[in-house]
Amino acid sequence: MSRLSNAWLIIFALLLCLSGCGGGESTALDQPIPVLAVESFLADITQNVAGERLQVETLMPLGLDPHTFEPTPQDVARIAESQVLVVNGAGLEEWIDETLENAGGQRTVIEAAAGLQSREVHHDEESESDDHHHHHHEGDPHFWLDPNNVIHYVENIRDGLIQADPEGRDVYTQNAAAYIAQLQELDLWIVEKVAQVPEERRLLVTNHESFGYYADRYGFQVVGAIVPSVSTGSSPSAQELASLVDRIRETGAPAIFLAMGVNPKLAEQIAQETGVRVVTGLYTHSPSDPAGPAPTYLDMIRYNTQAIVEVLK
Repeated sequence: MSRLSNAWLIIFALLLCLSGCGGGESTALDQPIPVLAVESFLADITQNVAGERLQVETLMPLGLDPHTFEPTPQDVARIAESQVLVVNGAGLEEWIDETLENAGGQRTVIEAAAGLQSREVHHDEESESDDHHHHHHEGDPHFWLDPNNVIHYVENIRDGLIQADPEGRDVYTQNAAAYIAQLQELDLWIVEKVAQVPEERRLLVTNHESFGYYADRYGFQVVGAIVPSVSTGSSPSAQELASLVDRIRETGAPAIFLAMGVNPKLAEQIAQETGVRVVTGLYTHSPSDPAGPAPTYLDMIRYNTQAIVEVLK
């Protein structure tokens, strides 16, 4: 065999190695593993870890409130078909245990918030005697509104995907590291933005108790919430609304911040009594559609921060 032929054989072998060895894990699997994330923000986070190797689907439609979500038979069927199910955990999906039992089968269940310590939720004394309205014993599941907690989410998701697909270890590890770097950049950006707000004006009033972790991290005081509960499934009493009005007047909180899709009626009534501004349209439990202002988790947090800072600074 000539030297020229040998050279072509070597080149051919190198090309085979480059095409077969170098990028095989970064591309989608020939037989994809069905991955289902319950919430849309969680699907986006998971997709960033999965990269091109896996396609992540979402159980809940965009804009749906996870606190009031009840799975349909079609939802149970989708869970039954999944091999990997990603949930927030920490009590957000109250229906999950019963639904998994009904779905049957075996799958890897990744609890994104596993290992995080829930913050204590402080209620007024008047609220404590009214337990039929609220679940005071439950912790706060809204870890994701602080991107530092989402770093922990990413680590749990990475480890769960590796458990389900060991051959993708390098892909998931590299993608997780890259996304964690973006979360760290986001955290620094929020710190810089919030610095524009005088400390005495870092006061948050929201539709329900969802911004606790965000407030703890970035130096806000949570004055109160229209629904003094970590769940939107509760309803406020007249006494609790009166107490919130008093708190707003005492602290001088300038605005009430409402999540996308929340009925503003109660907030507008409080605003009439106190003279505060009602700010609607924050993305707390779901990103926007792709054409909207907050189509990803990172965009959600940026959008909310910008809206809060612009009103309070």
